[in-house]
Amino acid sequence: MKNSNRKVLMLPGDGIGPEVMKETKKVIDWFDKRLEVGFDLDEGLVGGASYDKYKTPLTDEVMDKAFNADGVLFGAVGGPDYDSLPFSEKPERGLLRLRKELGLFANLRPAIVFDALVDASSLKKEIVSGLDIMILRELTGGIYFGEPRGINELDDGSKVGINTEVYSTNEIRRVGDVAFELASKRRGLVHSVEKANVMESGLLWREEIQKLYDEKHKYLKLEHMYADNCAMQLVRDPHQFDVIVTTNLFGDLLSDISAQLTGSLGMLPSASLGELNEYGIRKSLFEPVHGSAPDISGQGKANPIAMILSFSMMLRYSLDRVDDANLVEKAVNLALDDGLRTADIMQPGKTLISTEQMGAEICNRLDKLSV
Repeated sequence: MKNSNRKVLMLPGDGIGPEVMKETKKVIDWFDKRLEVGFDLDEGLVGGASYDKYKTPLTDEVMDKAFNADGVLFGAVGGPDYDSLPFSEKPERGLLRLRKELGLFANLRPAIVFDALVDASSLKKEIVSGLDIMILRELTGGIYFGEPRGINELDDGSKVGINTEVYSTNEIRRVGDVAFELASKRRGLVHSVEKANVMESGLLWREEIQKLYDEKHKYLKLEHMYADNCAMQLVRDPHQFDVIVTTNLFGDLLSDISAQLTGSLGMLPSASLGELNEYGIRKSLFEPVHGSAPDISGQGKANPIAMILSFSMMLRYSLDRVDDANLVEKAVNLALDDGLRTADIMQPGKTLISTEQMGAEICNRLDKLSV
């Protein structure tokens, strides 16, 4: 008999988003039919797809659905057809609204090197083999949201662009707590990353993370590092890291560096989490790191693995189904070990398959693993 069903909102979005979401739904359906966890699936429009129909990148109705869901699966948004839209109507504003209104302040970006794809990295095999890093990016504060901001015209006709880096004690401590929580379930090491040497917001960040550690988390290990040094160390010796917690801007940069260490951007998932409610549940959104890739949309070339692994992160971090998450990840690894590849990760001597075929093959491995 199944436990009460979990409400999952699927927002496929634009470009390859609907294609990779379709394959993820196959995996969800596999669990729905075979195991005690069940899902009530709903779907909505976001990004350009929403703008085309409703002239807004996210409707209030879809926002309400997201509030009431146990987790949101998000595909990708954007494309050249929307480049000329006003800033407030661009597809990406739909994602930003979801993050802001759901209070998703913690963005988890794992960088994992799969054994079967270690040669895809641009770095030497001995540097990246077995790599498993978690970048934790503060998502709703910092320079992307701080005020004042804007472009102002001066008396002489020239212009000045203004953005403001702002962080409060609460914003820093709550993302710090998530970092230490993650580290406690991993290898027990947190690197807190900022620019305390030249930025007052960075100095406050360092002070508050250290206080939080001293008060509650001294059973773990904490190190502080400047962001520029961290960028260098990620490509020099990435194995020194376990969990990296940092600001919105630096997290945006460092997570892309760590993703490229893997050599396979199309393989990487992400999670965005909010604060714990009275029932110990966080609002959450899960999405692949890759974009909408309009150049390959509709051709069956998209790699659905990042979207499928985003569902695995939902199982792990939102639905507390750790064993099921492990099962999905094992199925993905088996498919890769068997030499199956989409175009983006194709290697000599391997078998090239389509988006749809990869989804089916992962479900086949789930069948084998569950016998």
